[in-house]
Amino acid sequence: MVDSITVEVIRHSMLSAASEMARNLCRTAYNTIVYEIHDYGISLHDVDGNCIADAPGIAIFSGSNDYGVQKSVEFIGKDKQKPGDVYMVNYPYWSAAHTLDVLVFTPIFFEEELIAYASCRVHLLDLKAKDAGYVLDSTDMSQEGIFFPATKIYDQGKIQEDIFNIIRFNSRFPDRTIGDLQAEVSAVHTGDVRMREIAAKYGKETLLQAMREINDHGERLSRAAVAKLPNGSWTATDYCDSDGVELDKKVAMTCTVTVDGDKMIIDWTATDTIAKGPINLPVGGTMASSRLAFKSLTTPDSFICAGNFRNLEIITKPGTLLHAEPPMPTFTLWTGLLAPEVVTKAMAQGMPNVVPACTGGDVCDIMALGVNPRTGQFWLEATNDAVGFGAHAEGDGEDGIMHPTEPGCRNNPVEILESKAPMIIERYGYRQDSGGPGRNRGGVGIERAYKFTAPSNAIVINYKTKTDPWGVGGGNDGVRNKVIINPGEPNEESVGVSNNEFGTGGKITNLTGGGGGWGNAFEREPAKVLHDVIEGYVSVEGAKRDYGVVITGSPLSVDEKATSELRATLVKRS
Repeated sequence: MVDSITVEVIRHSMLSAASEMARNLCRTAYNTIVYEIHDYGISLHDVDGNCIADAPGIAIFSGSNDYGVQKSVEFIGKDKQKPGDVYMVNYPYWSAAHTLDVLVFTPIFFEEELIAYASCRVHLLDLKAKDAGYVLDSTDMSQEGIFFPATKIYDQGKIQEDIFNIIRFNSRFPDRTIGDLQAEVSAVHTGDVRMREIAAKYGKETLLQAMREINDHGERLSRAAVAKLPNGSWTATDYCDSDGVELDKKVAMTCTVTVDGDKMIIDWTATDTIAKGPINLPVGGTMASSRLAFKSLTTPDSFICAGNFRNLEIITKPGTLLHAEPPMPTFTLWTGLLAPEVVTKAMAQGMPNVVPACTGGDVCDIMALGVNPRTGQFWLEATNDAVGFGAHAEGDGEDGIMHPTEPGCRNNPVEILESKAPMIIERYGYRQDSGGPGRNRGGVGIERAYKFTAPSNAIVINYKTKTDPWGVGGGNDGVRNKVIINPGEPNEESVGVSNNEFGTGGKITNLTGGGGGWGNAFEREPAKVLHDVIEGYVSVEGAKRDYGVVITGSPLSVDEKATSELRATLVKRS
């Protein structure tokens, strides 16, 4: 057995290695989606593919890397792997993501023995799906691009040119796609080098034992945390706007969460829908989403490892929305982003003092593309916009922060978007009055207004515009996401998931959702409401309407008498 101090030093060495993998990825990547937004998931795994360290960008990427590596190794066979081999996999039912979220991994050998794996997943720009940018309405996997089922792209360090040529001749953005794929190779090579250095420094057997100790410790932490939760079983349903094909039909997602001693079960079998459109989620993605919710509510203060999930059972029904099988379409798998909120909603029924309210509920993505008149080149840029977080028993929700599924991500800065694409960001700031009122206020979302200076397509990837972010413990709902095309014009329209064509001067505004509130809004301290008004989170009218707080004067102040009278009236009405 390795002493705990050595285990901790090795653990932080591996975390440092994962962080270096991320830095090298960002330094060598070609696309802002990777190096600005951090749309990646990076992991180090033990010899069985279990996570021992990661550098999260999109949390469900890191969470699904285990599944992708394990399914790929099962397909390849451990005995066929050699030092210097690098593989890529984007077959959704193995990689646990859509075709463009390509997983690259390498086996790590030391003293001729396989000791670990390094993996990296990023969103590549194009692999010849039927549409450029994003596929919103595929009805079959064959429309979603070319598939690589754990394909070797480096053989003992030697590049496999035939594979790269297939990619090059099947991409609308060959240079940028190949560039990002090679950046992934750089990342996993870094992990390979650093893990071998750790093995050389501490000894192979010490490293292998330390990895086992890390996951065993992760399990102990998780079991202790779950044991503190109330026992019980709770069911909740939330909705995805549509499947991208049947646009007027909301898609229900239902889960039952059961806490029994130090174990938890998340059962998705009541979600038996089979979507016609591409929101079906491979089971590896469902596992990652469920694990994210579980981790955030049990051991949020410790680094992730596979041991954290040994006391979590996830149940799905094969061939349905959350356990997609071939040839079910999976390209726009936003269900994986919405699923953690459904788990949280179920748990909130049994432990409202532990669980926060709903966030704005989506990553609120606007992707735009076209031909840039400054360069004559085809361009594509995207950004996920921040949302408000849900309030909780201990305080307000965070304002304008990236969705819980992407804790390591950032939005694309205004300066980058305007320099890379023919667009101007006319407004960007907090969305006033969007946070759910409560004793503790839900965080506010943001507003970003785009104006195109050349003909462009804007793809709205937002599946949470028809339902409100729910509150907890008597808190009110937050304001839902909203996207407006042609704002202020006679043809102004609110849209959800859609592909929109604009001429020069076309406009689109992204208004992201606020988090739900916690507790009775009329019990919020008037001084806190005044602070929210001064900071711009709440309007003077909103303070009066939603909180029963009358704010007047210059400088602004609370009218204590009017507030007391108004609240008494509002409480009677409610």
